[in-house]
Amino acid sequence: MDHRNLRVRARDAFVHVTLARAERRNTLSLETLAELDAAFAEIGAGKSRGVLLDAEGPVFSAGHDFGDMAGRDLAGMRELLVRCADVMRRVQRIPQPVLASVAGLATAAGCQLVATCDLAVASSEARFAAPGGRGGLFCHTPMVAISRQVGRKRALELLLTGDPIDAETAADWGLVNRVVAPDALEAESWGLLERATRGSAFSKGLGKQAYYAQIDLDQPKAYEYATEVMASASQHPDAQEGMRSFLEKRRPVFED
Repeated sequence: MDHRNLRVRARDAFVHVTLARAERRNTLSLETLAELDAAFAEIGAGKSRGVLLDAEGPVFSAGHDFGDMAGRDLAGMRELLVRCADVMRRVQRIPQPVLASVAGLATAAGCQLVATCDLAVASSEARFAAPGGRGGLFCHTPMVAISRQVGRKRALELLLTGDPIDAETAADWGLVNRVVAPDALEAESWGLLERATRGSAFSKGLGKQAYYAQIDLDQPKAYEYATEVMASASQHPDAQEGMRSFLEKRRPVFED
């Protein structure tokens, strides 16, 4: 599939997606969002094991493109924000783990995108912000993803002040998994993605989707749901092979 705002490449068993409009600070225009949605839909239907999402230039993503937003009527703004929410849901619905590799600034909906990804590795030079609190339009939709990754007081500090936080603070708050030196970012990102995708692809995909299904349930319902998923999953050939190989002290051979 051809894209104007992205580069999508295969890398062994993985897919490498790059936001490729550095001159536009990799803003999430309506066109870019449509391309991301289509790319992740295609990836989700395919056989890759995982996705690494990064960006060209010093800004991972500056969020929504104000050129798209200024002057839009109510219906038009709803269209833009619904499309953005669709992309975020798509990232979490596909079975493959998605890792954000963040070299620079991720702000507003760009920070939302990082918070949405299953995993994130940041350069020590990265920064994260929800700047709506300093302006005239609050970061209402980025708030959804951010507040599901960090505690309430920290989420509200980000949202109300609009101040950027550095990468180490983002890791301490739970927004990213780890922080590395800039020259180690690529290797650490691919290394974590490879470790997060080893084993049965079927099992991993089901596990990711079950995680998001149970996370907002109360504990009794979460256990009820997870019990049924795990019981059903135990009947899959990969699950049976995993148990047999452990008992037989050999490496497993999964279907994929």
